[in-house]
Amino acid sequence: QARPVESGGGSVQTGDSLRLSCDVSEYSRSDYCRAWFRQVPGKEREEIADLYVRDGTTSYADFVKGRFTISQDKNTLSLQLDNLKPEDTAMYYCASAYKGLWDSCRSAVATFRNWGQGTQVTVSS
Repeated sequence: QARPVESGGGSVQTGDSLRLSCDVSEYSRSDYCRAWFRQVPGKEREEIADLYVRDGTTSYADFVKGRFTISQDKNTLSLQLDNLKPEDTAMYYCASAYKGLWDSCRSAVATFRNWGQGTQVTVSS
């Protein structure tokens, strides 16, 4: 299986915006969940948001608080990052997983292991 290819990261200042993209064509089938994660060195990777391809249902981590928006357009998954804060500095990754019998997309994407290179977001104060 192809690894995801993330892009769109960069170095910005507090309050700025970025739009991350992820292209994984083979995960475009309807019964798939797609998600964004981030990881800071020395800490575990954490889920930011996920989306169920079949009906577009989305869910977000509490720390997002309306600042980030996950969306998809055909084979491209995006994450709009608004009002960025220094604590958002991390490597950002996308993931996909077959939902199947999992009760939620969060549970499904937690099984993902085929990580790409990620895209670095650095926010300075």
